[in-house]
Amino acid sequence: MDYKLFREVNQLAGRNSLLDILMIFFSNKVRYIFIFVLILMLFQNSHRKVALSAIKSAVFTLFINRLIRLVYFKPRPFVKHRVGILIPSKTDSSFPSKHTLLVFAIATSIFLRERILGSIMLGLSMLTGFSRIWVGHHFPSDIIGSAFISIVTSIFTDKASNRFASKYNPLK
Repeated sequence: MDYKLFREVNQLAGRNSLLDILMIFFSNKVRYIFIFVLILMLFQNSHRKVALSAIKSAVFTLFINRLIRLVYFKPRPFVKHRVGILIPSKTDSSFPSKHTLLVFAIATSIFLRERILGSIMLGLSMLTGFSRIWVGHHFPSDIIGSAFISIVTSIFTDKASNRFASKYNPLK
């Protein structure tokens, strides 16, 4: 089922150069937009806590990524099958998708406190995950699993930060 769904998306690659360029952009460059947004938020007093929460979530998510990769390896689609690949990739584990983990962690953390910007960033995250399938680097289950890990991690990080802040608030 995973491979079948992968083929449905990936077989579209190489048919329309404009869509391919767009998918390559989402696959490789959108994360820089996320970094730029975080930097802007860090310099705004009203959004600094949101940015710090997103950074904590991203770091925690990368830690989870490391743990998973220590105990689990899943070959990338182009290693196991003959598929269209638009851009070169490492042959490390397909699960979890680090690109997807990071953008969903940041987007979810922002969404929890800034709904409009967070919604836009979640939309970009979904396009990033979809593009990783399009370019031939990940199976759909890698993307869905990565998004799930990031969302849960971001919610957990946010709740833990809020609980810690309320418990140790010197202004109480």
